[in-house]
Parts: sequence; structure tokens; C-alpha cells
Amino acid sequence: MPPFLAFDDKAPENPQGLPLVLVHGHPFDRTMWAPQTEAFSASRRVIAPDLRGYGASPVLPGVTPLARFARDIAGLLDELEVESCVLAGLSMGGQIVMDCYRRFPERIRGLVLADTFPAAETPDGKRARGAMADRLLREGMRGYADEVLEKMVAPYAPPEVKSHVHRMMTATPPEGAAAALRGRAERPDYRDLLTRVTVPALVVVGADDTFTPVSDAEAMHAALPDSTLHVIEGAAHLPNLERPEEFNRALGEFLARADRGLVPSRR
Repeated sequence: MPPFLAFDDKAPENPQGLPLVLVHGHPFDRTMWAPQTEAFSASRRVIAPDLRGYGASPVLPGVTPLARFARDIAGLLDELEVESCVLAGLSMGGQIVMDCYRRFPERIRGLVLADTFPAAETPDGKRARGAMADRLLREGMRGYADEVLEKMVAPYAPPEVKSHVHRMMTATPPEGAAAALRGRAERPDYRDLLTRVTVPALVVVGADDTFTPVSDAEAMHAALPDSTLHVIEGAAHLPNLERPEEFNRALGEFLARADRGLVPSRR
């Protein structure tokens, strides 16, 4: 059980609609979702945990499979007495959301998959993730953060966004990041799962994302039975931070549909 996870749990006095649970990516923490937590907690309950090994949650060295993260989310929902929710994740968080749907679909009323992809890791990818895990343990996070900052967010992103993203990456414990990398390398293939999703889904991607390009989002949109695709111009891998107004507009429209139990229209 994960009562040890650090998390934000915010809601107005009389929340309306489904709770929204936000799962951050690697190597970030729950502050990645600050614009969404602020915007949506005015009307509904919003829960944003730090995954194990990240942020203020405990570090457990070794290997952390996506299934372990998914079980942590389920346990947190139990602790907070959340029977059903809209579950949103970005990048690795999106893959954790897919694993959550694989394990407890009955609790999920809508899926938000942002800047992520469902395929299993390739042999080259497994080697690369293992090598990066070794490097982070050996060198720490700063060199990696410096190298990838302008792929995580676009080079033209506002300075305050770059600073926030860099701060999250450098604050992440190397042992937690390495454990997640090793676990993520062994993830299952979720592509068939997507074809069997029975709840509405929103697929979001930054137009300039090179980690998970628009073509990956289009493939997920095609595989999901009932999905909306939203490509955000002027953003890379973290459109929720780079273009929060547009991201929140798309998310808000989707949440309204999920609250009503409607199937979102394709576009």
C-alpha cells in the first residue's frame, strides 16, 4: 500500500464532476501539473502524486516496473476513497496510465494520454535505458538535464518554463530515475490494449515533440475506439507547461464530456 506517496489532493468545497488524477512523467514530479491542478481544482477534485523515486516520495533503488507504479496508483485511490476517476498521464506517466487501465479498468471513466506511446521497448532501446540508468547513478542528474532540456521543452519555450523543467530534473534522485528506467525498459506492449478501451480517451501531443512525435499520437488515436486527438502547436514534449491555456482548454472539454458520460467526437 502506498500511503507513503507524496501527493496533492485539492478540491473546492462542493466539487463537481469526476475526480482528475494526474500522473507525471520522467524525470519530473507532481509540480509538472501545477497549471492543471490550479485550473481544475476550482471545480473538481484533482489528485497529483509524486511517483515512488520522484519528488517527495521515497526512493526505492533497483528496478521499478510500470506495473509497480500502477499498483501504487490503485493503492492511493483506495487510501483516498476514489471509486472512479479520469486518469491522465504524460510520457512515462501515460504508459503508467495504460497499465492502470490494464489492471483496473472499472475505476477509470476517461483516459488522457499526453506525449506518450504504447509500444514495448526495442532491444536497442533496452540497452540505451540501461546505459542511461548506469550514467545517472554514476554522474547524477545535472548533465543529463542540461543535455535534454531543449527537447523536453522547445528551445523557444519561456525561460520560466525551462527553469521549472530543469529544476524538476535536477531534483530527481538518480536512484529513483535509474530504477524507473530499468523497469520501463521491460514494459509490455499496450497497443492491443488500446483497441479494447471502452471509455473516452483524449490524446494530446506537442507539435514539435521529438521524443514522442505526432505520428505516435495519430497511431494511438487510430487504435482507440473512441478518442479525440489534439495537437498543440508551439510546444514540444511538455505542452501542459509550454502551452497551458490550450492544453487546459482541450482537457476541460474532454472532462465535460466524461462527466456527462458521452463519447467524444473524433477530430
